[in-house]
Amino acid sequence: MEASFHISLPCLSVKETKNFYTTHIGASIGRISQSWVDINLYGHQLTFIKVGKFNFNTPNYVFEGSILPSFHFGVILDQKTWNTVYDKLKTTGLEVVNKTTFLQDKVGEHTSFFIKDPNDYMLEFKNFKNTKDTFTA
Repeated sequence: MEASFHISLPCLSVKETKNFYTTHIGASIGRISQSWVDINLYGHQLTFIKVGKFNFNTPNYVFEGSILPSFHFGVILDQKTWNTVYDKLKTTGLEVVNKTTFLQDKVGEHTSFFIKDPNDYMLEFKNFKNTKDTFTA
């Protein structure tokens, strides 16, 4: 069964959020109003709802020597799409956390990079060396 994921998150500005995801990430817009916007992120629905100032206590954790944000979300892409997105974002002037390969030469080997959206959410873009290892322990 194929299924899409949906998540709803607070945002500070519908306009800035829409602009970031369409201009920099290349996502498309679904339904939109003055107080919320649906973003199509590679077939997954992100709904951002304007709520004003909010705060998440987001401690970091260490994985293979890299400090990573514990609160983040993202997508797993094929190699070609991942490279296209990474190369595009590196030219935008936005802060892109450099790509890192995790679990090198082990089950689950993948390359990731992070970027922060206008609401301070960290987005992770992953590419697995072997897509069958996405959920392999």
